[in-house]
Amino acid sequence: MADDGTWEDRLQHACATFSRFVPDAEPARVLASMERRMGALGTFAFTAVGEMWDRPGLTRRDRSLMIIAVLAAQARNEELELHTRVGLRHGLTRIEIEEINLHVAAYAGFPAAMAASRRMDAAFLETEGVERIEDRAPADHLSDAERLTRAADVRASMTGGRANPDPQADLEALRGHLGGLGDWAMKWAFGEIWSRPQLSRRDRSLVVIAILVALGQEAELSFHVRAGLNHELGRDEIREVMTHLCLYVGFPRAVQGMRTAMEVFARIDG
Repeated sequence: MADDGTWEDRLQHACATFSRFVPDAEPARVLASMERRMGALGTFAFTAVGEMWDRPGLTRRDRSLMIIAVLAAQARNEELELHTRVGLRHGLTRIEIEEINLHVAAYAGFPAAMAASRRMDAAFLETEGVERIEDRAPADHLSDAERLTRAADVRASMTGGRANPDPQADLEALRGHLGGLGDWAMKWAFGEIWSRPQLSRRDRSLVVIAILVALGQEAELSFHVRAGLNHELGRDEIREVMTHLCLYVGFPRAVQGMRTAMEVFARIDG
């Protein structure tokens, strides 16, 4: 990492970012307006945020995936609407963005997901220039046996094959640890949400890791960092997730997320 960059270098990265965020806006005018209205906060909101988004460690699509998830989980609705539009410009589809919200429901709760859905819809309507979005497809109507079969496949990929291959035995183990909550984790979270094809397992791990960092859930994060590695997220990519998130969840939670990830890496190498 170079340590001899100038302010002008950082400004160039920021201008590149905001040109993609809002293609019709002139970055220099955006910066001037933000500084007039917000002073130093406006400077940093343009230059620090812009520089972060222009880093090479993750694709812009990856960054949009995780930031949309974090803003939805935190109920940052105004920013969420903006970043939904940005996500579309970064190559996410409407279906993929809506799929992020299923993980928000599972990991941050339905109230956050329902509120996020309304703001996402507002962004979709504006972007598509329509007054109404067509009806969506419902979830598959699965039996418990089908949910367990799908959950077993998810659990196998998450754990690198260490989960019990017998779905019923794996469910009983979860029940032993979590009681009735184990049923919901196995059948709904793993069997219905994680098993859907609309996002890759790698994408889903990226989304869930970001949500867990935002919510400060270190124990769950430890499991999902390892799952992310099994889903083909690289260690450097996971480190970059934590770096990017410092601007959206604050340094304390990003630092804790980085520590948790590094502890997982150390245990694997141990």
